[in-house]
Amino acid sequence: QVQLVESGGGLVQPGGSLRLSCAASGFTINNYAMSWYRQAPGKERELVANIRSDGSITNYADSVKGRFTISRDNNKNTVYLQMNSLKPEDTAVYYCYAIWRLLRVYEYWGQGTQVTVSS
Repeated sequence: QVQLVESGGGLVQPGGSLRLSCAASGFTINNYAMSWYRQAPGKERELVANIRSDGSITNYADSVKGRFTISRDNNKNTVYLQMNSLKPEDTAVYYCYAIWRLLRVYEYWGQGTQVTVSS
């Protein structure tokens, strides 16, 4: 069974840090570009960060540049999102996403993990 399972979310005060993990099962992420998206209440889902399959290239939304870091450990079949200097506007459900384009598109979504930044 193919799954992406996020963990590490929770309640944190402004200025605090969290590290999200996304563990894949049922497939290996080696060939997949991996991304973190988020969706706040009443807003559309937006891209937070992504990382190339070999980890050589990363991209970030302007709103998180310099505060968030995406990384991957293909040996552990896991992707991470280190979030520092958190702000209330970072409050959202964070989703992991995997995509691989070969002869067809292979893509998977996780179920999401809640991040709440509040004092």
